[in-house]
Amino acid sequence: MKPSMQQAAPEELAMNGGTPVRSEFLPLTRPWIGDEEKREVMDTLDGVWLSRGPKVTQFENDFKNYTGAGHAIAVSSCTAALHVSIVAAGVTEGDEVITSPITFPATTNAVLYERATPVLVDVDRRTFNIDPNRIEEKITSRTKAIIPVHMAGQPCEMDAILEIARRRNLKVIEDAAHAIGAKYGEKHAGAMGDAGCFSFYASKNLVTGDGGMITAEEDKFAEFARVISLHGMSNSAWKRYSKEGSLSWELVYPGFKYNMTDIEASLGIHQLAKIERITSLRQKWTDLYDLLLGDIPELAVPYRAPGRRNACHLYILTLDLDRLTVTRDRFVEMLKAENIGCGIHFVSVHLQPYYQKRFGFASKDFPNAAWVSDRILSLPLFPQMTETDVQDAARAVRKIVVRTRRS
Repeated sequence: MKPSMQQAAPEELAMNGGTPVRSEFLPLTRPWIGDEEKREVMDTLDGVWLSRGPKVTQFENDFKNYTGAGHAIAVSSCTAALHVSIVAAGVTEGDEVITSPITFPATTNAVLYERATPVLVDVDRRTFNIDPNRIEEKITSRTKAIIPVHMAGQPCEMDAILEIARRRNLKVIEDAAHAIGAKYGEKHAGAMGDAGCFSFYASKNLVTGDGGMITAEEDKFAEFARVISLHGMSNSAWKRYSKEGSLSWELVYPGFKYNMTDIEASLGIHQLAKIERITSLRQKWTDLYDLLLGDIPELAVPYRAPGRRNACHLYILTLDLDRLTVTRDRFVEMLKAENIGCGIHFVSVHLQPYYQKRFGFASKDFPNAAWVSDRILSLPLFPQMTETDVQDAARAVRKIVVRTRRS
């Protein structure tokens, strides 16, 4: 059953241009923390162990079971997950890693950490995901891995990407920062390649304040990733200091301090337990947005590819600037004036000053990514929203379109 549709006529909204749609600001996102998370955190604080310990292990096991992955390694962030996975994949100085320009810069930054080169491949304008038809032309003898980014919670075309990787002997590291709960057919995003990297940052679908997870299928890959995520030591502190643990350990690699803590895992255990409910609510509000905004010719609502379950992490509109008298940035300012929070996810990596200076990128190098970068904006989307919240955001969008459409 579809949500109800209640909205004023465009003419009425245009007449009320001086009055904000909402009296209070509607944020872009808000974490959904319940009493069960709070009790678990207090239990941890009242205990004897705060860093990586038994609750991290429980969270890892629960996550592994949920995604169907062979292994799950909890870390301090998705950036840490990407870095560890890149190292575990054997990427070293001089290698190349193929990825998407429409992503948060952490994806490409993690490649640079190992003095490798991120090689960008343009995106599909509808999905914002890497275009698999353009990947092979960028593969060289130095290419070691592909990092597909499941942008906004929509899985990439993994069959095509995995086929290329198998044929060219490349590792696949899924950037699933937006994609907990997403599926490609019956397979969970992040559980199809050699590694999957998830984010539990405060704005994500599953929240631990910060934090991330690596999923992997191959035993050796996972074992190495686990070791290098905690200094490169053969034994974690909890195992050394618990009653059953051994104080003996060896340093087997100059690793990183990327572990998750039991405090964060206390949130994650219960967030994961309700992730299906969270995903369902996000899909509900996405459907309502589609209903309220789908008839406006000056914009496009998010495209959802068939055969995939979208995690609905972001609700991204694409503006048709040829039909409007304002830029995307001005449209965002006008939305905020209506007390509607919004974001831009993302300005293409190849348009960022550092990457332009280092690699000499120009806007025309990735025309689809540049086109998307100028036109997209994200509307509020989080599970605790009400029907009124979604209607208010949609009314504000419609109001601004009416005021700025070309005659």
